Amino acid sequence: MSQPPTRRRLLSCAAGAAAATPLAQTTVLAGTAHAAARRAPQAVSGQAAAAAQPVPASWSVHPFPLDQVTLGDGVFRTKRDLMLAYARSYPADRILAVFRANAGLDTRGARPPGGWETADGNLRGHYGGHFLTLVAQAYADTREAALKSKLDHLVGALGECQTALAEHGSPRPSHPGYLAAYPETQFILLESYTTYPTIWAPYYTCHKIMRGLLDAHTLAGNAQALTIASKMGDWVHSRLGGLPKAQLERMWSIYIAGEYGGMNEVMADLYALTGRAEHLAAARCFDNTALLDACAEDRDVLDGRHANQHIPQFTGYLRLFDETGEERYAEAARNFWGMVAGHRTYSLGGTGQGEMFRARDAVAATLDDKNAETCATYNMLKLSRQLFFREPDPVHMDHYERGLTNHILASRRDTASTSSPEVTYFVGMGPGVVREYGNTGTCCGGTGMENHTKYQDSVYFRSADGAALYVNLYLASTLRWPERGLVIQQAGAYPAEGVRTLTFREGGGRLDLKLRVPSWATAGFTVTVNGVRQRVEAEPGSYVTLSRNWRRGDRVGISAPYRLRVERALDDPTVQSVFFGPLLLVAQSPETGFRPFSFYKGFTLRGDLADVIRPEGRPLHFTTHGLTLAPFFIGNDVPYHAYFRRSEPVVVFGTADSGVPNRSRSDGLTFLDVLWAQAPFTTSETFVRAVRTLADVWAAEGRFSGAERDAVVAAATRAGLRS
Repeated sequence: MSQPPTRRRLLSCAAGAAAATPLAQTTVLAGTAHAAARRAPQAVSGQAAAAAQPVPASWSVHPFPLDQVTLGDGVFRTKRDLMLAYARSYPADRILAVFRANAGLDTRGARPPGGWETADGNLRGHYGGHFLTLVAQAYADTREAALKSKLDHLVGALGECQTALAEHGSPRPSHPGYLAAYPETQFILLESYTTYPTIWAPYYTCHKIMRGLLDAHTLAGNAQALTIASKMGDWVHSRLGGLPKAQLERMWSIYIAGEYGGMNEVMADLYALTGRAEHLAAARCFDNTALLDACAEDRDVLDGRHANQHIPQFTGYLRLFDETGEERYAEAARNFWGMVAGHRTYSLGGTGQGEMFRARDAVAATLDDKNAETCATYNMLKLSRQLFFREPDPVHMDHYERGLTNHILASRRDTASTSSPEVTYFVGMGPGVVREYGNTGTCCGGTGMENHTKYQDSVYFRSADGAALYVNLYLASTLRWPERGLVIQQAGAYPAEGVRTLTFREGGGRLDLKLRVPSWATAGFTVTVNGVRQRVEAEPGSYVTLSRNWRRGDRVGISAPYRLRVERALDDPTVQSVFFGPLLLVAQSPETGFRPFSFYKGFTLRGDLADVIRPEGRPLHFTTHGLTLAPFFIGNDVPYHAYFRRSEPVVVFGTADSGVPNRSRSDGLTFLDVLWAQAPFTTSETFVRAVRTLADVWAAEGRFSGAERDAVVAAATRAGLRS
């Protein structure tokens, strides 16, 4: 069955039986009772004091505010600075133009940004919400007065629009809290199941605006932003609170028109700030019950669903778990994450083909020029860190690092621009594709603005009791932890290989320092304290803990040597990617077919890809098969191959060709795959014994004849491999 046109495709074209019980009546009281014991509602008025987003009691791990972690020198800071220049320079009045026009106010001659953010666009206003978050994050990071002034100007203007709509909107909204860049018509049409593209995604747009306002409040101390958002929350409740549950569920099942982003998350966050039961009730109006129940039962029904329509729903379900204590919300989120991260993720850490989830484990079968919508990775990283807050499983930080370093870092062009965010939409994984940048006004343009001004948000976490510090990412940065009187500086050249050093610049005391051992750290992970090597059990995909009474000046050294490795596609193990430590390496070539790579015949006894993939001379660049392999995070427009076709048709050891086909098992692994997985071999004799043992197995299982078994062993003996 053909899919409806994607939003990206429409952008390209433009450039060329319901139950009768209202849901709200059954949900207001439950969440209120659950949350009342741990928070007092904050007053909501223009004079309200700014407050950080309250941390739920269910979190065993807490993040640090953006302003307590600063980036050091390196590629992350360079990409961040490119986006800061955009945040400083882009005119606020262009962002506000669509809102002012809808409210009947003077647009001051400003043109809308473009893309989907046009005077008649059905998603207009969403980009303004993202821009609010961009500027709020930029201010939290830099504390630049000009950014605060710009943010306050944006919020004040949106408040004027909200008031103007309530007082003389044409048509006048159903509730004085309404704020959007178009009339309420789209929301009314959605309630009668109008489909895309007649309407786009009205609640998605609402979410972006509310999220930006809450970020302006919690990150930058703008009290008016909370007032505006709270009124919007009241409007959402008035619009949805009386609708039957069956009607709501049908609305949320509609392709794109029913896409609501993270409305359940932002309403739960608003409730945490206001304590208003109506806000929690409205959050629960966004239960997409059929998918929610399937995921809670670990039934994978994702094939054919719009990826970014659904990923943020599950971050919202986690927040509903926090506020209601209903376990099915958390179980659904955990299972959903596994369905995507474990079964639908490309080597760069992204997911989806043409915005859609495809069949479970379909990776090689879906490679083309429109994989990995960048918005989807943005939301998967949010979901990963939210899961970690409740259950600090290293697998979530492994996924986070992969997506951050290989997709998000790669999604910003390495060129300055103050008129465009210069970020990606799709990131193709097929052979010979090119990244396309720009995306002013699109969904990925919006999340892209946010991505590059919050790199530091997951470098460090702390335990709920403040007794432990998690070091999750090895980015050059400085942590200021005033509650503990600590200033800890991390130095290093990540994502390049090298030693990372943590130095206690100020403060000290008893602290469990938890250092993440990445799953890729198979070449060793060593830790020193003040130059003395520590005895730690550093298992890849875990954390090691250093417990001591720290003092000012203490230095912790961390070394995790990179090694070359391949990762196989789940559905076709001959389709592979090359990594160097955490870094995806892509072959630079304009060819549009898979390049065949053969490695095993060049192996020595150590069985290392370094035998056949050689340094090119530039840092992190290699050569093989006449091609340059470059780290994907470099933001250029060179054609690349993220995957190649592994071609090892015959069992060959060095110059010794057995003439025997390199047959595979039912799992797709070949004789040579299984053999070299046992490397390194200490001596040539050890190697020949391993070949003989495995050849006997292949013969016993009918994959080699007796003569072929003998030919393979003879070739291994004749090769005389050395280290």
